[in-house]
Amino acid sequence: MAKKIKQTRPELKRYRDALSRYQRYLPMLKLKQQQLQMSMRQVNKERREAQAAMEAAQEQFEPYQVIMHDIGGVDVKGLAKPQEVKTSTTNIAGVNIPVFEEAIFAQCNYSLFATGVWVDSALMSLRDLNSRREKLTILDRQHALLQRELTKISQRVNLFEKVKIPEAREVIRVIRIKLGDEMAAAVGRAKIAKAKIAEASSCDAQELHPESLEKTA
Repeated sequence: MAKKIKQTRPELKRYRDALSRYQRYLPMLKLKQQQLQMSMRQVNKERREAQAAMEAAQEQFEPYQVIMHDIGGVDVKGLAKPQEVKTSTTNIAGVNIPVFEEAIFAQCNYSLFATGVWVDSALMSLRDLNSRREKLTILDRQHALLQRELTKISQRVNLFEKVKIPEAREVIRVIRIKLGDEMAAAVGRAKIAKAKIAEASSCDAQELHPESLEKTA
């Protein structure tokens, strides 16, 4: 406890309420942390699979690299570039993340009779590669968003478990000891005061009725 704590009943109530809130929120934070960790494992699995699929598509396209300069006026690379990448959105543990749906390409406008058969094959192969690359990019975005949220939630869990809850318990313990000592001291003072009052009353009674002492003697 670095800061000075007022050892009073209102302060005791404030820390008890705070401790109750921390203990109520912590299980929810841990549940969200577990959900994010599970989602991260799934996304990492999908990223590995997407990476492998992209590398396989790269190998399939590789033979066409050496003849891409001889394309007969067809812009294969341009036609293989996605015009649009469609995504949807899903929510995981309160985090909105994008989900890859499909890559949309422009319609082919070249003559099938004036070009070699390999142009169609090269175009399809390159489109497949670019589509898989876009999917991996979306999965990377998923990973980044989930990782950022997981880091934030983990920090809160650690803050509650290692700082806020122990601090609140310690403050409550210190204040209860202080209030207990004060109560014990107050009871002691009350007993002393009561004894003094009783003694004073007895002396006053003797002064008012001295004959009682003579009869006793």
